Amino acid sequence: MKTLYALVESPFSPHFPDLYRELGIVAERFDSARNLHRALQKQAPDFFLGEFIYGWGNDYAGATVSNLDVTLRTLQCTAPQAQMIVFMQPSQAPHIGKLLELFPVHAVLQYPVSEEQMRDVLHTPS
Repeated sequence: MKTLYALVESPFSPHFPDLYRELGIVAERFDSARNLHRALQKQAPDFFLGEFIYGWGNDYAGATVSNLDVTLRTLQCTAPQAQMIVFMQPSQAPHIGKLLELFPVHAVLQYPVSEEQMRDVLHTPS
């Protein structure tokens, strides 16, 4: 069985439990990065899902560009094989390149995300 960890920070986060079951993926949803990071200490996932939200000057040092930076850095250390899948609102498109310069993201999907798009991404090797 493969594992999928989803960081759910907004009501837009797609969830396809029937698809995951069909593909033999056990999905676990986390409502905070802190809870997800605790789970990473116990088991590394095969897939990670998270929503990109650009950080409009939230870091005075300029070390982070979004809400996902810390989690993606942690995944690089604890689960380097995990395929990182990022969702975003279309309005975030001008900023996603900044995240992609920093992290090896497997796929970026814009809302609304269909089950077929998700199936394609989960079947595509990294």
